[in-house]
Amino acid sequence: MTAPARTPLDAWISARIGLPKGRALNSECLAAWQLARLNETLAFAAAHSPFYQRQGAGRFAPRLTRLEEIATLPFTTSQTLRDEPLQLLCVSQSAVARAVTLRTSGTTGEPKRIFFSQEDLEATIDFFHHGMSTLVLPGQRVLILLPGELPDSVGDLLRRGLARMEVIGIVHGPVADPGLVLQIIKEQHIDSLVGIPAQVLALARHAQGADLGRERIRSVLLSTDYVPRSIVAAIQHAWDCDAFQHYGMTEMGYGGGVECAAHEGYHLREADLYFEIIDPATQRPVLSGQEGEVVFTTLGRRAMPLIRYRTGDLAAWIKAPCPCGSALRRMAWVRGRRQEQLAMADGLALSITHLDEVLFALPEVLDYRVVVQHQNSDDHLRITLMANKEDRRLPLRAAGEVAQIPAIRTAAAKGLLTVDPIEVELAPGSAAPPVKRMMKEKCI
Repeated sequence: MTAPARTPLDAWISARIGLPKGRALNSECLAAWQLARLNETLAFAAAHSPFYQRQGAGRFAPRLTRLEEIATLPFTTSQTLRDEPLQLLCVSQSAVARAVTLRTSGTTGEPKRIFFSQEDLEATIDFFHHGMSTLVLPGQRVLILLPGELPDSVGDLLRRGLARMEVIGIVHGPVADPGLVLQIIKEQHIDSLVGIPAQVLALARHAQGADLGRERIRSVLLSTDYVPRSIVAAIQHAWDCDAFQHYGMTEMGYGGGVECAAHEGYHLREADLYFEIIDPATQRPVLSGQEGEVVFTTLGRRAMPLIRYRTGDLAAWIKAPCPCGSALRRMAWVRGRRQEQLAMADGLALSITHLDEVLFALPEVLDYRVVVQHQNSDDHLRITLMANKEDRRLPLRAAGEVAQIPAIRTAAAKGLLTVDPIEVELAPGSAAPPVKRMMKEKCI
């Protein structure tokens, strides 16, 4: 069996850290370089950020002698990006090339504010340039289904990164009309798609989407902080194409890690970011293979360095070496966010990821909404599916799959949860799937 091609991030990181040509990248030389950049970041933040001047309180001054010593430093949380983003800024506002406002669905209060210098944006373009070479070749055409109408937005940065490898990137923006996007794919002779998982799934399950096959779509990159495995499998089955996962968030500078051809976890952007995985309860590092919360520190970012930023994302380290032969650490696929776990009666919790895996596996489902409603002494689970076609058996099939989720099965057996009859809405042919929502309501 032929080994998969090595991730291009190995060569990219080797060049970034200054390894001589011909010298192989290894964990020791990467760790030494990261430690030096980490100490520079701590000193820079302590000197220029009012927030980190307070937060560090002298702890940033002694140089770290080992990467593991970062665990002694305080965390940065998303609340700081809401409450006092300018206190994190390390450059004058005139040196800010892009400011991003993030309003999280379902939350109230101030949005997060994130700032980037021109150097910070260049680092992202460079990462996109090399990371995308995993799935596209010079001369191919990529349809970018991400926000890109503004200069330096994520879609625009991706387009510029692709141009450096002589790939044509066409920025369309998020999918509003699946039929129109499928028409563009055919007319523009698109080879690859980059988009949000549920929206790309809507294309694959659209009536016209079945016409696309490997001769049309060669690869897909699903880009978000969490990608349901059931969506990956559905897209691969529909189009017989390679589907890759990208892990990133705006706070990381959009890009965090990307799969290689082995499709066994993310290779990380370790020239620009240092990653940890911690136990959310003890806040200590987890063992390899143990799930915990992803934490990252920026290395070399100028406008708004982030030190030990808690993402809320849940993942684990993969101990075994990658089949592609990379020297980089691998992170297992992110399995959702801590905030997307709803507490139910008797200490049980329901995760959105469990519902994603069983509901998106049903071939008629494009998206869904779920509400956990508290009534008297138990919870009621109410699910509404958005489907691409009418099927009277769908509610019963979906109910059967949902009933097998361990948390739901346990709560139902204890009489603490009632799963209401599942409702189905037929998606209009020209409509994009709605933003999925999971919420808890209290009935008085």
